[in-house]
Amino acid sequence: MSESLSLHIGEIAKLAGVSPDTIRHYERVGVLPQPPRTQGGYRRFSPQAVSRVRLIRNALAIGFSLPELARVLRVKDAGGTPCKSVHSLAKGKLQLLRQQIADLRRLRKHMEGILRGWDRRIARTPRGRRAELLESLKSSPFKPASRRKLK
Repeated sequence: MSESLSLHIGEIAKLAGVSPDTIRHYERVGVLPQPPRTQGGYRRFSPQAVSRVRLIRNALAIGFSLPELARVLRVKDAGGTPCKSVHSLAKGKLQLLRQQIADLRRLRKHMEGILRGWDRRIARTPRGRRAELLESLKSSPFKPASRRKLK
């Protein structure tokens, strides 16, 4: 790579909208290939590294993890076709997201019920006395279904 076509870590970070520490972290976890270094030890990235960092950020934003991306990108970088893996991972993330939304709906109903009860409790509590709101919570707290592993 010619010196004029390579970028320092700060330039890559700025163009991709991340910090230099993020770039270093991506290298360590294997989602961004380690670039060649100058004789002085400075990293020199190709302009394609900006696209790679943006790809990583976009995948993280929809729920992919860095270890998942590292596996997928290793296959891709080796000339493989990880498309079915990516699709399968995304389907699992959508299933989990649906469960989390259902959990949030259930939690909203649960909280609405708690607040109705607390409204009544506060109305009955004499001025200057504690209503013991937290103590009134039931012994069986809300348990979201999304905490369990989905198959």
